[in-house]
Amino acid sequence: MTAPRFERDGPAAGPIVRGFSAAGFAVDGGSYPGLLLTPERAAEWRPPPIAELTAEALEAILGLDPPPEFLILGTGAGQAFPPRAFVAALAERGIGVEAMDSRAAARTWGVLRAEQRWIVAAIMPL
Repeated sequence: MTAPRFERDGPAAGPIVRGFSAAGFAVDGGSYPGLLLTPERAAEWRPPPIAELTAEALEAILGLDPPPEFLILGTGAGQAFPPRAFVAALAERGIGVEAMDSRAAARTWGVLRAEQRWIVAAIMPL
């Protein structure tokens, strides 16, 4: 009888968050204080305060075709909740919102992209 072999899948295509510090998030050789992620690219993000967040502030990542399953929202050093109007605007587009602190958001991005999930992330500075 041959023992089962467990092999790790290769990394997901697209940007991978390699680390983070107070200065920002390390992604594929670049450093970003605030970060927008799609399965295809990473970009710097200078977000408004969480209380002023709108869907328009994230249009650069929400317009994927097909639309993302949901948005991972990193809310900074601690967890905060986005405005209800923001969550409702994304729900109207069929996009869910998962809010968590930015460190957790960066880790969650890696786990879900390794599963090939079609998601986006907006990660506020620490």
